[in-house]
Amino acid sequence: MGLEMAGFECAVAVEIEPQFCDTLRLNRPGWKVITADIRTINGKDFRGIDLLAGGVPCPPFSIAGKQLGAADERDLFPAALKLVEDARPSAVMLENVPGFASEKFYAYRDKLMASLSRFGYQAEWRVLNACDYGVPQLRPRFLLVALRPGHSEFFEWPDPNGGFETVGEALEDLMAENGWPGVEAWVEKANRMAPTIVGGSKKHGGPDLGPTRAKQQWREMGVDGMGIADVAPNKAFPVDGLPRLTVRMVARIQSFPDEWRFAGRKTTAYRQVGNAFPPLVARAVGTSIVCALNKRRPWIEWRTTVAAPMRLLDEPRGRRSKCPLKKAQSS
Repeated sequence: MGLEMAGFECAVAVEIEPQFCDTLRLNRPGWKVITADIRTINGKDFRGIDLLAGGVPCPPFSIAGKQLGAADERDLFPAALKLVEDARPSAVMLENVPGFASEKFYAYRDKLMASLSRFGYQAEWRVLNACDYGVPQLRPRFLLVALRPGHSEFFEWPDPNGGFETVGEALEDLMAENGWPGVEAWVEKANRMAPTIVGGSKKHGGPDLGPTRAKQQWREMGVDGMGIADVAPNKAFPVDGLPRLTVRMVARIQSFPDEWRFAGRKTTAYRQVGNAFPPLVARAVGTSIVCALNKRRPWIEWRTTVAAPMRLLDEPRGRRSKCPLKKAQSS
């Protein structure tokens, strides 16, 4: 979706989970969606595409996944490289957890970059924080962008847009939709950035808001992070109570427009939201890639150059707060 906002058209979307594919078809019936393991896809069938983009599974490089790297059967970087080699796209964008930027995976990254160089690409990576691009959430993510010579010199990482909407500001109308009398006080308490939303995996993790530390942070913001609610609190809910977030609320924290629907029951829908790459961040990076492919510098701030097809969360409803994180390392 974020790449669509940046001006790309989806040639094909590949996803192994059937219900996740249902979500794509539900929202974009015109997209070609293939339900399959990415390792079964022949990249030669897609030669001529402008961009190959994907979120490589995170567990091999995350602390929760024990950081087994190449020894983890879920490591799909080799499959991604095979697709790049066969499809020969003009540009590549791969996303992963910030743990992939650690010293532990230096050799792995170096090998990855060397492979892209061998295929004729100039690649660079950076850890970007979602809160720098209008997302009310602490969500650092590893981004790798590769382009061919002649285009790569025009690529510039998108500049932070200056602030993020707080959780209270982003969710005030949703939290108040059933008449909860405690919403005003809650908004003040939730006037901060959310911790990283964790969607869990198919084998582990249910519809809650993450590990113990994250749940404590949510509690300090006036949110019960032990689960996900079906509906917003109503008039009978205690004024000083701790409401749970709904899937729609979490989706908004991830910067999904309210029009985007998720297939499946609550746990399945929440997994899709929690494991997603925030659309507003993808839009920012995608716009920079578009500029590079067109051999022009992004001299106008990225967020003013894109005609988005749906309402976005980057239109402030109240006070904007500065992201407290320093710019992360790059190479």
